[in-house]
Amino acid sequence: MNDLAKKLKGELACGGTVKDGRIELQGDHRNRVKDILIKSGYSEDLIEVR
Repeated sequence: MNDLAKKLKGELACGGTVKDGRIELQGDHRNRVKDILIKSGYSEDLIEVR
């Protein structure tokens, strides 16, 4: 989870943390995060973006 958070923070040029089993990023990156995760091989059905 920490490696994935680091990758997302780098690609989105933002700060963030892993907290309570979630990745929290600074700023509104909802659309871009989902696209990055899908391109990284994660199933769209398993991605919950709030």
